[in-house]
Amino acid sequence: PDLTGHEKFWLGNVKYNISRIHVTAVELPSASISLLPGSGIKLVIGNASLTIDMNWNIRTWMFKDSGRGTVHISKVFVTAIFSTPLDNTSPTSISFTSCRTTSGDVDIKLNGKT
Repeated sequence: PDLTGHEKFWLGNVKYNISRIHVTAVELPSASISLLPGSGIKLVIGNASLTIDMNWNIRTWMFKDSGRGTVHISKVFVTAIFSTPLDNTSPTSISFTSCRTTSGDVDIKLNGKT
């Protein structure tokens, strides 16, 4: 979905819109799944990266600008725990129990016109 909003700065209100958001690349060089005896599943993703392309525009009382942008997020580490019921009589289900995510680098490139 598009991201639209406004922020208040010392120059006044800045209205922004980020649209046509597309994930163009995902790399998962290190991923593992392990069983946690009696409780569930652990997913670990290491050193992942993600690239997103988008359109952007901003508007203030002084100027407006728009263009294309690329965001590259790298050194992403995720650990997620999913629980599964131990009861064999009910349908199989998985619940999201916990998640920890860190990212190392974010590179943002905006190309635009005034």
